[in-house]
Amino acid sequence: MIRVLIVDDSAFVRQALTRMLGADPEIEVIGTAIDGKDGLDKVLELQPDVVTLDVQMPKLGGLEALEQMMDRHPVPVLLLSSLTQKGAEVTLRGLELGALDFVDKSAVAA
Repeated sequence: MIRVLIVDDSAFVRQALTRMLGADPEIEVIGTAIDGKDGLDKVLELQPDVVTLDVQMPKLGGLEALEQMMDRHPVPVLLLSSLTQKGAEVTLRGLELGALDFVDKSAVAA
């Protein structure tokens, strides 16, 4: 079973990802977080196998949270953002910081 933590400030996206990922019998969504700080706290607490991480969030943005996750508890991270297609610089920075890959958030909302 792959244990996933979803970190996104959009309730709609958290719900959509939970539903999509939960449809796979080999994936368990073990929690959700509403911002980067909450996500970092839950990564340390829940120790997921994989994290989906929004780039733009209040309190602690996705890239800042990613950097702290990699320092404190390295975990595979999939970045989600509406910036990924237009903001190649943000995407490349996320990959440099340790994210495995990225997904255009509009693909989730569709």
